[in-house]
Amino acid sequence: MAAKAVVLHAAMLAATFVGAPAVAQTNDPNLSQKQIDCLSRTTAAGADCEDGAKNGGGQSGAGNAVGGAVFLPSLIVDLFPNPPARPTPAPTQPAPPKSPTSSAAPAPPPSGPITPPTGLNLAAPPRAVSGEFVPDEVLVTVAGDAGAVQRIATTLGLQVRSQRQSRLLGTTLVRYGIPDGRPVGVVLAQLAADGRTQRREPNHIYSLQQAAGIVNYAFERIALDSKQASGENVRIAVIDTGIDDTNPALKGVIAGQFDAMPNVPIKKRDHGTSVDGLIAGVGALEGIAPGAKIYHARAFEGGKSSMDVILSALDWAAEQDVRIINMSFVGPKNDLLGTACRNARALGMVLVAAAGNNGPKAPYGYPAAFDGVIAVTATDAKDGLMPQANRGAYVFLSAPGVEMVAPSGTGSDVVTGTSFAAAIVSGAIANLIHAAPDRSADEIEKALAATAKDLGPKGRDNDFGYGLLDIKAAGAAKE
Repeated sequence: MAAKAVVLHAAMLAATFVGAPAVAQTNDPNLSQKQIDCLSRTTAAGADCEDGAKNGGGQSGAGNAVGGAVFLPSLIVDLFPNPPARPTPAPTQPAPPKSPTSSAAPAPPPSGPITPPTGLNLAAPPRAVSGEFVPDEVLVTVAGDAGAVQRIATTLGLQVRSQRQSRLLGTTLVRYGIPDGRPVGVVLAQLAADGRTQRREPNHIYSLQQAAGIVNYAFERIALDSKQASGENVRIAVIDTGIDDTNPALKGVIAGQFDAMPNVPIKKRDHGTSVDGLIAGVGALEGIAPGAKIYHARAFEGGKSSMDVILSALDWAAEQDVRIINMSFVGPKNDLLGTACRNARALGMVLVAAAGNNGPKAPYGYPAAFDGVIAVTATDAKDGLMPQANRGAYVFLSAPGVEMVAPSGTGSDVVTGTSFAAAIVSGAIANLIHAAPDRSADEIEKALAATAKDLGPKGRDNDFGYGLLDIKAAGAAKE
């Protein structure tokens, strides 16, 4: 999927989202840290900021243009990470026109028993051959005609099984058989002593790379056996973008849907589809908690939403009697959102949220920074921290979230971001609840903190929180 940015014009946003006034967290890379801090303040009109900071330093009034909006944590980073720099390939010459392959008639194999030659001088010790190969054949290029090909076979006790003039190799390619059981490495060394041969290789075996299924590296990193993973019948609410519920990875996964912004057309389905799939996907893109039931609330379009829309989605989720709420979005502190999260936790729900993708100096991201919400940051396949991740004392747990294969609105994609790390944690918690349905939200949170694999500085830190999720240890933790 080609990388591209998702942009929603301020005029559309103002016409679409109506809610309690709030200043949105911005993802504008041109703003200074002071300007970002001013945009995140909840004081009326940023009273103690300079005019230039209020207006994004002259960047088209960024702070005022997005009033009342809450951002997914840098959706551009989540779904369209900057691709690694790649060297520009050198221009290639046009391929020559195709022509029929010319073939010399293979010489008949020698009649009668073949006696292996003795006393041959090996030009090199027997070669160590790696990879799978046909055990009784070698491939050789020969300078000469069919007579030369046969003379080599007779000298070394080989069979000519096929020969042809290779256009791309520019010479005769011969497939010799080894009828007496000599190791391929020995025969290659014997051929190297014959000046009539040019190149000598094993007849290696290759296979098509069609995978029956893709096991996400997250399973290994969080100590969860993919064959035993299950969130069967655990009810999980996801508040996100619209989804592609026709994606095979979501077949039978979505138990209910709610559109918190029905008057806004759905244009993007990638983010929500990826989050749902990582949690409970089926088939080739199996999620962390197969069998879990997803209650999906669409509350974002163009990467943005408003507080009233999100609260509407949260209310709907609470009515579905879910055990887990996944919130892969970030915005400013809002007391209404804080109250809603606190009350959801009091009802026994486990709240999981993305820590944010706006960099080490970004302000705290909410709802992740509220008490009682498990704030998740993203690590890669080697447990390294995603460079764009937010930092702070509110970070609770680390989980895989860098370059993972996930379903999307266009089939599948490679995704990166704390959004997806949060989905991994939500799926892992579903496994805990499936194994022990009576386990409370408080008990789950304590077990996750006590058993996390410490990363970075010793103990809880602002980068990794308590460390990398270890679901096997958390499942075995005693209360």
